[in-house]
Amino acid sequence: MDYKHYIAQHLVCEGISPESIEEALTVPPDTNMGDYALPCFKFAKALRKSPVLIAEQLRDGYVTDGVIAEVSAVNGYLNFKVDRAGLARDVLARVRSERERYGGSHMGEGKTICIDYSSVNIAKPFHIGHLSTTVLGGALYRIFRFLGYHTVGINHLGDYGTQFGKLIAAYKHWGNREEAEKGGIHAINDLYVRFNKEADEAMQAEAREYFRLIESGDKEANELFEWFKSLTLDYVKKIYDKLHVTFDSYAGERFYTDKMAPVIEELREKGLLKESNGAQIVDLEPYGMPPCLILRSDGASLYATRDLAAAIYRKKTYDFDKCLYVVAYQQNLHFRQVFKVLELMGKEWAKDLVHVAYGMVSLEDGAMSTREGKVVWLEEVLDRCVEKAYSVINEKNPSLQNKEEIAQTVGVGAVIFGALYNNKIKDIVFSYDKALNFDGETSVYVQYTCARASSVLNRARAEGTTWDAVQDVQPCVQEFELLKAIAEFPDTVLAAAKNYEPSYVARYCVDTAQKFNKFYFDCKILQAEDEETRAFRLALTEATLMTLSNALGLLGIGVPDQM
Repeated sequence: MDYKHYIAQHLVCEGISPESIEEALTVPPDTNMGDYALPCFKFAKALRKSPVLIAEQLRDGYVTDGVIAEVSAVNGYLNFKVDRAGLARDVLARVRSERERYGGSHMGEGKTICIDYSSVNIAKPFHIGHLSTTVLGGALYRIFRFLGYHTVGINHLGDYGTQFGKLIAAYKHWGNREEAEKGGIHAINDLYVRFNKEADEAMQAEAREYFRLIESGDKEANELFEWFKSLTLDYVKKIYDKLHVTFDSYAGERFYTDKMAPVIEELREKGLLKESNGAQIVDLEPYGMPPCLILRSDGASLYATRDLAAAIYRKKTYDFDKCLYVVAYQQNLHFRQVFKVLELMGKEWAKDLVHVAYGMVSLEDGAMSTREGKVVWLEEVLDRCVEKAYSVINEKNPSLQNKEEIAQTVGVGAVIFGALYNNKIKDIVFSYDKALNFDGETSVYVQYTCARASSVLNRARAEGTTWDAVQDVQPCVQEFELLKAIAEFPDTVLAAAKNYEPSYVARYCVDTAQKFNKFYFDCKILQAEDEETRAFRLALTEATLMTLSNALGLLGIGVPDQM
């Protein structure tokens, strides 16, 4: 439960909005004063009363219930104490009844969310720059599905452009099928890098001709392209499996080749298409943007043309309530233009298109370039993190069973968590030292906490202990803080969805794990002073494990039983 929101909605203060009250509520440094406090000083001017009088009048008008047990007014502060026994009873009962669904809801039933993410390029390996869009989109996919939405994951493949003509030219000059089959996507990419380093003007012309042949339906050119595509998808699906990422559609740019003409014709019929230096544009200057280029002077389409066709196709096909584009912030202008053009076309649903922008990833010594071959392959990052996880686990617990499987879960989770822990808009400078840091605010810390909780529960079961019939108890400070954290999980999921920000869930994991570990060290669980307390603390441990497992699952991170 979001207690600040609850208090604000139940506190009647004429002249002050519930939103202002919720924003002003704080957590006192001393829990003896209260669990939440409202400083009334900021309302004195608007209400023309002293803060002391405001606090006293609000106190007198508040009716305590099963959520808030006590309200007091002290020196201009209105203090609230939560009914701790009631909180414990309600939270534990809800987690126990909902289990894997705890934190979710049915609010999205009957609604569809399309999410365009990852969008890998055909014939190019998966580099670290693809990490953010892939795991961010995957997390949003799971979060919205957890809230009851029908989610449609779309991998808008980069499968259109002159680079494929270059690739065919390079393959014709330097490649052979046996080596390419053996080397896979990396062998194909090596040809692309070599072309950009060595190609002369004659080869450039050859590449343009091969792209023309692809577009015109030439059999050999398209067979080669489809082969490059199959090599790419076989490769990326292995990485998607490791990251627990799935898609419902792989319709890429090329899919919309025959769907652009009706869009262009509609733009022309509605008087939106204008000629500019031989090109066809939509003038967006009145809206503070440069023109949106629809067709080049040679008649070739552009990204915007294909994105317009894609948006219209998705609305017709899926009738989405929201369509999210998880694309780097460098494309802010592009999506503003595309969304505006759709609005000018009279598409009322243009307001439901959302660009979920994220920061870029670079190497410590500069930006990446696939043309120059200066990249960090994501598979290498995952493999190195798994190896590091194995060495740490082996050192800490050499007799542990299934070390390889656990290392896979821990290592891959560390990479995912590292990309999702900070606000999505922040740029990331990739560092192996940071990615492989197994201390502090990491998924490894959260996973180890889960393993610790699981160990406690397994020992209790081995001793024949049950904790189904938990009596009402008055939680101590550590227990109460942990209960509050568990109670806040559903609101955290809602906030993550509302703001398209999985980092809320990632940070929640660390915060809740810290609270559990304080409880674990300060409060005896298996050696509790009486059976009633023991049962309650085991139930609280189980609720923590379930909640953290659900939270990590939303991020695409697994939870090992032991570490």
